[in-house]
Amino acid sequence: MRIGVNVPNFGPGANPDHLARWAETVEGLGFDLLMMSDHVAITPDVAERYPAPFYEPFTTLAWMAGITSGIRLGTTVLITPYRHPLLVARMAANLHQLSGGRLVLGVGVGWSREEFEALGIPFERRGELTDGHLRKLLAAWQNDADYGSGQIPIWIGGNSDAAIRRAVRFGAPWHPLRFTMPWFRSALTRLQGAAAKFGGPVPGLAPRIRLRLTEKPLDHPTRRAGEGTVEQFFEDVEELRLAGADTVLLDPYHGDPQETLRPEEAWQALAVVAAHRTRSDVSAHRPQGTE
Repeated sequence: MRIGVNVPNFGPGANPDHLARWAETVEGLGFDLLMMSDHVAITPDVAERYPAPFYEPFTTLAWMAGITSGIRLGTTVLITPYRHPLLVARMAANLHQLSGGRLVLGVGVGWSREEFEALGIPFERRGELTDGHLRKLLAAWQNDADYGSGQIPIWIGGNSDAAIRRAVRFGAPWHPLRFTMPWFRSALTRLQGAAAKFGGPVPGLAPRIRLRLTEKPLDHPTRRAGEGTVEQFFEDVEELRLAGADTVLLDPYHGDPQETLRPEEAWQALAVVAAHRTRSDVSAHRPQGTE
């Protein structure tokens, strides 16, 4: 299983120095993927969760491609209706080529009504626009003489039934975000049901979970996947792996913008995960009869 990290590209601590150190830390710890989120207009409802400065993902990932060597780069998620699909096709294809084929494009419909209004895009049509944009995006990439990128990997983000249906229709991995494990088990049944209804295979899984490690176990019913002790964290990851997840993305941001000023706290949690992951890999490949 691949494990990636959602890097905060927003907030009072977002600056070139911190972003470069994030890239160096995530790749240096051996994680497989570095992703970031997307907003264009930081309207009041967006700023409440993800305040300025907000670094545009294509620009920032292209810059990070130059200061990393092999880690994959992506969006979690690009808000599809915000940009013309041919512009996205061009930017994604160029980034994929310039990075040596490292791009993963996670896409979603968006949630900020105020941001849609600021951009002059009808909020009520965001699902319809997303479907249409994705069809045009995939068609554009078939023109290899122009775009030259092939079919870039796409993840379909979102926790709604519409997102599940979209993942099935487009045959792309489903990318649910920050959920509880009971919710995930129920959603997995809905995913399988949607695949049966549309007559296609069950899509792959690439969930994004929280990374919040605690000394004592958490047992409340609202505990989200990835929260709790190291043991609870890896139990969640293992259940996701057994459910078919090829990649799990870790989100170390807990919701307070001031956290972005103290990235060392998140890096420490990532180091703990990396160390336990390494020990697990060694144990799994150790010959029998050795210690």
